[in-house]
Amino acid sequence: MYNLPYMVGKMTKRIYIIGAGFAGQTIADDIKRKKIFGKVNAFIDDDKNLIGTVIDGIPVLGPIDNVASVLGNSDTDEAIIAIPSAPTERIREIYEILKKNRFSHIKILPGISQIVNGTAHFIQAREIDPLDILGRTPITISLKESLSYLRGKRVFITGAGGSIGSELARQLLSGGAERLYLFGHGENSICQIFRELKVLQAEGVGEKATVVPIIGDMKDKEYVDYIIQKTKCNVIFHCAAYKHVPMMEENQVAAVQNNVFGTQNLLDAALKYNVEKFVLISTDKAVSPCSVYGVSKMLCEKMVLEASKHASKNQAIMFVRFGNVLGSRGSILPLFMGQIKNGGPLTVTDENMERFFMTIPEACSLVLQSGGVGKNGACYLLDMGEPLKILDLAKQIIKFSGLEPYKDIDIKIVGARKGERLYEPLWLEEENPTATEYAKILQLKNLPYESTRLNSLIEKLKPICFYDDSAPELFRNKEELLKLLCDDVPTLKEFYESLKTEEQLRTDIL
Repeated sequence: MYNLPYMVGKMTKRIYIIGAGFAGQTIADDIKRKKIFGKVNAFIDDDKNLIGTVIDGIPVLGPIDNVASVLGNSDTDEAIIAIPSAPTERIREIYEILKKNRFSHIKILPGISQIVNGTAHFIQAREIDPLDILGRTPITISLKESLSYLRGKRVFITGAGGSIGSELARQLLSGGAERLYLFGHGENSICQIFRELKVLQAEGVGEKATVVPIIGDMKDKEYVDYIIQKTKCNVIFHCAAYKHVPMMEENQVAAVQNNVFGTQNLLDAALKYNVEKFVLISTDKAVSPCSVYGVSKMLCEKMVLEASKHASKNQAIMFVRFGNVLGSRGSILPLFMGQIKNGGPLTVTDENMERFFMTIPEACSLVLQSGGVGKNGACYLLDMGEPLKILDLAKQIIKFSGLEPYKDIDIKIVGARKGERLYEPLWLEEENPTATEYAKILQLKNLPYESTRLNSLIEKLKPICFYDDSAPELFRNKEELLKLLCDDVPTLKEFYESLKTEEQLRTDIL
């Protein structure tokens, strides 16, 4: 073993890279060239063939379990886990070892699917969080090949400031796209992702791409038409949507106005200006929907399939459906972390409630791959493995925070909220998901939905969402909206009737 005086450099910040493989060596080279982040004191690895060697002047120490205890004694010491292919279980073990041995700064390199061009940069390393050590091991996808269809193209991302949209932008940055258009109505979120991408570019990630922020509202039909024409975009990833189920139950007209008509505007413009690929990001809430949000996303799926009938030969219009995304804005993970910060309790709606989960990078990698292989009018489903109980997730997050469930932080069962189900199906039985040649990407059967039925419903919803002089009484009429949707969607009607039954039972008891 190398003695510690050799490892301690003159710089105040000492960096230890966990993993002496290609990714670790690339990170070390990046740090050495830029000379501003600190000094790499050592690699730490379990490979017996590497332990005791020197790579580009940097010693390789190990095994991790043995050497971690003599390192990390300074508050400035930093550990970077650079093993992109490591399973979640191993990442969890390494994290616990480092934490136990007083490493207060632990970063992790993104999974290999996020290192699109095969080169890792120190700037891509981020603080480790619960996503990295919870759940199953994410699927690994090499985007270098699967993003070939985007090289030299103009890519338009709606909702680019959101969790999914911003991660798509990060992965696309080094994917060879000529231009990235970041479209959203929130100036702060668009500004944030724009600045982040510019920092990445300054450090060598996708520096040849042109990144363009665009503030706008997809409900504005004329503006959407103008901007799609002006940008001459080749590909649209449509991520924008109002998505918080309980909130949308309180704002039902807004959910339909934004999600349905915003999508319709984009589809109309995509067809008009011959956009090569249009990919809608859909959700399990669209399956047998029991909320207005779910119905709005189901209608978006149907509109995509309807638009695909009118696509030209060089166009492919499709949707990709998946379940809950760990860490996305408004999802369960940020909620739990906030509750822990406030001392608890963690609130779980039902002890039996379960959801399918996928990490943001994993979902985005699969979406990008689906966009490349997807055919016009196709419906794709991301295989999300086995569902996870929300209660179990709550316990894991408490433990990640170094606390004990029910001892340090309590967990409270509060009951399901309006529009929530104990179990969210990912597909209808008749959709019959079948495997594709690509791992974790399934194709759904395109179920028939009459064009006249769809168009009629959209036309009836329009005066509710947008003021019409000929029918002013319909504008923002929530009751009429629900009547139209319940008449068209039996599962929504059944849900609201069940609520009435429950309310009647409570009244009778009282």
